[in-house]
Amino acid sequence: MRTVHVELGSRSYDILIGSHLLNQLGELMRELGLGRKALLVTDTNVGPVYGARVTEILTRAGFQVAMVQVPAGEKTKSLEQAARLYDAAFDHELDRNCPVVALGGGVVGDLAGFVAATYMRGVPFIQVPTTLLAQVDSSVGGKVAVNHPRGKNIIGAFYQPKLVLIDTGTLDTLDRRNLKAGLAEVIKYGVIWDASFFRWLEENISKILGQDPASLDQVIETCCKIKAAVVEQDETEQGRRAILNYGHTIGHAIELLSGYGTYLHGEAVAIGMVYEARLAHRIGLLDAAAVAGIEELIANMQLPVHLPTGINCQEMIKSMYTDKKVTAGKLTFALPERIGCARVVKDLAESDIMKVLEVVPCWPSGF
Repeated sequence: MRTVHVELGSRSYDILIGSHLLNQLGELMRELGLGRKALLVTDTNVGPVYGARVTEILTRAGFQVAMVQVPAGEKTKSLEQAARLYDAAFDHELDRNCPVVALGGGVVGDLAGFVAATYMRGVPFIQVPTTLLAQVDSSVGGKVAVNHPRGKNIIGAFYQPKLVLIDTGTLDTLDRRNLKAGLAEVIKYGVIWDASFFRWLEENISKILGQDPASLDQVIETCCKIKAAVVEQDETEQGRRAILNYGHTIGHAIELLSGYGTYLHGEAVAIGMVYEARLAHRIGLLDAAAVAGIEELIANMQLPVHLPTGINCQEMIKSMYTDKKVTAGKLTFALPERIGCARVVKDLAESDIMKVLEVVPCWPSGF
């Protein structure tokens, strides 16, 4: 088992990484001194595979478990589904010391975390991510949210979990599309923080896509360490943490305009990273060789690199103004200045963004 510690004073917690860790979840939660009623939140993909097993593990450790399955997919991150979970928490008589446990991918983690942050002004939150994207990114750092029809993750909070338990064995049941989608966030860490990790990814593409256990373990641990380091510097995204949004400004616009669920989050971010790298080049921040290297790695990881058919580029820019990173009406991007380093750039000209979006025709999105 590998341990990554996130040091945030009284909000500190551990990320535990290894195979067969699900079996230890109940004992680890009991050691945290939590209340003995637990709300287990999962979705219709993960619940049938792991729901009964995790319920039994928690029951054996002395927890009374109420499990709620929400529909799989991005559209589940809604106030309507949050209300359903509040009702379940009331029905199960959760008090302020009773945990909400998220078992699933990023959607489940964001939704369950939002409910944990707001029910009784905050109850303990446990993350058990089962997708690669959630394991390397969304389960760490305390961002929890639901979507609004006019913007992604607009309604949310910073709320740290008490524990993140990553059982790498759950990736064995993850479908190929979701596995590859998770690799977008993996590539992001190499671009914004660690050039040697970026090169390692380039050299180990076949192992990673082949789900070599040692390679995936290294990927997950490295990404969690990077995310922890960034979050420790800037927990509530007042400055440095914003570099984690590389690829997300354009990516979120793609998700919104194509209809939540058409593109997986990682797929949209992959496209966003390509176009935001080109934007960095256009404003003189990033050289052409780095842009080509980023696009090549994303494509070699079998992720999309072109805007989808039918998306209006002017509408994309309009939607970016509803993004939570906008400040005083100014668009904000996290852009790479070289492989392994990124910075936040504010008040970019719309004309530069439009030129970048129009560089490549909106090709068919098959991948």
